[in-house]
Amino acid sequence: MTDFTLMELGLLLGTVILSAILAGIMAGLLGVGGGIVLVPMLFWLLSFTDFPPELFMHMAVATSLATIMFTSVSSARAHNKRGAVDMSLLKLWAPAMVVGALSGGLVSRYIDAGGLKAIFGFIALLVSVNMARPKPLVLRDSLPESKIVHVAISGVTGLFSSLMGIGGGTLSVPILSAFSVEIRRAVGTASAFGVVIAVPAVIGFVVSGWGVEGRPPLSLGYVNVAAAMVILPFTVGFAPVGARIAHAVDTKWIKRVFALFLFITAIRMLLSVFG
Repeated sequence: MTDFTLMELGLLLGTVILSAILAGIMAGLLGVGGGIVLVPMLFWLLSFTDFPPELFMHMAVATSLATIMFTSVSSARAHNKRGAVDMSLLKLWAPAMVVGALSGGLVSRYIDAGGLKAIFGFIALLVSVNMARPKPLVLRDSLPESKIVHVAISGVTGLFSSLMGIGGGTLSVPILSAFSVEIRRAVGTASAFGVVIAVPAVIGFVVSGWGVEGRPPLSLGYVNVAAAMVILPFTVGFAPVGARIAHAVDTKWIKRVFALFLFITAIRMLLSVFG
């Protein structure tokens, strides 16, 4: 690994902690799991090392998912205490989400770093535009009746959430809002989706990254355990703070600020692929 001065190490550690705090608050506030913050941060930090660049995105995505397993539990518990988790919808979507997330983790080995960055960038760009809209896109005034439609939506959400290293909220909150689900109920239920997605996705990334050359020390497959252990106390600790904010204030302006951050991140990620 690249040699760092004590000041540089302090700066990097401070960046990790601040990003983890932001990720935890966003997990509770918007049900996004925190990965939308953690993946770019981890990718950026890995770019300062001497590890193979083709591993950066895979390691960032997998390590983000490992933290989401625990952050989502913290966030979901906080929302469930306020009655904001729709258990019937969670049970309906969970099976296909698990299959989709596990599939994403397993096939990740066959997608190069540029492909993962393009997936992250394009979807993050669409989400940022949707979040910045004064009124969210509405397709109909209720959820679909067809179980096949539910399976398709939840399976695709699990697959792409896994490949992006995010909890289900980044995709499922806009989807649920499009079907007129009340925003706090959408956020609360999405926080529980994070657990459903992250656990099988991490298993997939551990299996697909097992034995890959050039990984950092203390890695299980593509998951770096050391980085996850630094991040976890802050994401788990601050997720309930975000949940309290979500139930206490109008989140309109917070969503727009986050949409701007997400838009800039998505553009930079895409430029690194196509620029």
